[in-house]
Amino acid sequence: MDNLGSMGVFVRVAERLGFSAVARELGLSPSAVGKAIARLEERLGVRLFHRSTRTLALTADGERFLERCLRILAEVEAAELEMSNASETPHGKLRVSLPKYSGLFQPAIASFMKHYPAVELDLDFSDHIVDVIGDGFDAAVRTGKLTDSSLKRRKIGALQRVLVGSPAYFEQHGRPQQPADLLAHTCLHYRFPTNGRLEPWPLPMNDEEETIELPRSFVCNSIEMRLHLTLNGQGIACLPDFSVADYVQQGQLQTILEDCTQNSIPIWIVWPSSRDLSPKLRAFIDCLGQTSLGIKKGQFDAP
Repeated sequence: MDNLGSMGVFVRVAERLGFSAVARELGLSPSAVGKAIARLEERLGVRLFHRSTRTLALTADGERFLERCLRILAEVEAAELEMSNASETPHGKLRVSLPKYSGLFQPAIASFMKHYPAVELDLDFSDHIVDVIGDGFDAAVRTGKLTDSSLKRRKIGALQRVLVGSPAYFEQHGRPQQPADLLAHTCLHYRFPTNGRLEPWPLPMNDEEETIELPRSFVCNSIEMRLHLTLNGQGIACLPDFSVADYVQQGQLQTILEDCTQNSIPIWIVWPSSRDLSPKLRAFIDCLGQTSLGIKKGQFDAP
């Protein structure tokens, strides 16, 4: 703490280039400030200032030391602010962008509202990638690989995609035993609204290092629609594990090609790098992270 105090005095003197002004601010005598700087120089073994009867100027060593001190004191200030914010009760408006399918986040959001009633949640569910800063969001939840380096990030979970069909569909059309068998089946695809491309299924490549060109029996940009058709025995779909877990446990859907579809997609929450975590955003992130995002081990076991 003595070192931090000395750094603080040094920074003030370096910014004002005078002992008298700093002495008035600190309630000390100019000689006391001068002696503090002299003790600091003696401890460091370098001269920090060029002194004359009329001027005070930083030496080259003083310039380098000033840069370090500013960074250190800024970190101390940020740590103090973070600790004071941590003790503050979360409140106010919180605007967050999330993926369109809300089922993944329903338990976490319900829990957050119960524990933090003073926070006004403004949630936007969309598959479009928003400009977090430009569109006025406090944070956004995204999946997969992140490319925007101007945002801070924290991983809050992971999901997997699974291939599913109904028992009635497999009884009528047979159960695929290898990826190539899908060529003879009705495949329900998802189209990304951002770029119009089809979402690739997590299947291994063939001998020519190419992906299998699956039948485009049905294409849409809705998880709910493909899930509905799959439950009604109208095809096979590649869906997020969380959206089908209950149906698999109840026997309404069955997974296929499990050994061929090993995949994990990270789930992130991102926020502007220029902002420290507010108590309300910290509480929201913690709530998302503590609530299960994805399928627990054994959840796809037969009922």
